[in-house]
Amino acid sequence: MILILKIFVALFAGTGFMLALYIYRTKRNATPLVCPLEGNCEQVVHSDYSKLLGIPVEILGLLYYGIMVVLYVCFAFFPLVLPIFASYAVLGLTITAFLFSVYLTAIQALVLKQWCTWCLFSAGICTIIFILAFLIANAKAVELLSSLL
Repeated sequence: MILILKIFVALFAGTGFMLALYIYRTKRNATPLVCPLEGNCEQVVHSDYSKLLGIPVEILGLLYYGIMVVLYVCFAFFPLVLPIFASYAVLGLTITAFLFSVYLTAIQALVLKQWCTWCLFSAGICTIIFILAFLIANAKAVELLSSLL
């Protein structure tokens, strides 16, 4: 069961990576983002909140999702390659990314009062990864406790 969850995390992270890449390429080519749900993607992705410490949010998304793909593929198929603390570091990264996506969604709702469909999809993907990571962590904890008994 844990293996399947790890594979799902890698697949969702791959989807998130492709989404962040789409936003990055569209912005870089100065092509307007098409917002499927009649939002205002352009206003959101070009707002003052589209960068963190001068780094575009889509680059941070590419890094996060890319790291998650690589690590969860390793966790799933090469579990002995990574040190044990890597699981905790990845869980911490997942929590941080989830909280950041909640923050960015709140910015859309409360400050910009505009919605970007692609950003909401990314927040949804981030939420799914967050939930799956906790399910994996809980399953590992139960496995560890049961082996000690």
